[in-house]
Amino acid sequence: MNNFLIKIIKTSNKKALGIFRIFLGIMFVMTGLMKLLIPMLHEAFSGQLIAAGLPFYTFNLWFVPIVEVVIGVTLLIGLYSRISALIVIGIMLVATYVHMIVSDPSLFPLQPTEPIIPIINIVISLFILRHGGGAWSKDLKFKAE
Repeated sequence: MNNFLIKIIKTSNKKALGIFRIFLGIMFVMTGLMKLLIPMLHEAFSGQLIAAGLPFYTFNLWFVPIVEVVIGVTLLIGLYSRISALIVIGIMLVATYVHMIVSDPSLFPLQPTEPIIPIINIVISLFILRHGGGAWSKDLKFKAE
């Protein structure tokens, strides 16, 4: 395994890291599935995309929730946790923008209109990006050869 990959997956066995990673993974699997499967939340997400004026509406309406589920699963497994955390940061920066631009509270049915949840997710992701996936992570299984 090359040095770059070793640096990306290197992590300690700290339980706090594992708990943060698993929490973030659960959050992303749940939100992605809810956007895909619950009509009210799918419509709210659609309204957010339109109200924020984000490009590629149809693509984002389906692609983002699917990516959220996939990233959530990789975080739950703890495989390439730093890469997943980096993707979460990107998604959450856009979500923060949406929260700041969209003023219709009906488009945020299960969360506050302020970007509290995206900011919390960014902070957790920065922690994972810095320290790795932690305990119960598949990243712990990789060894330098």
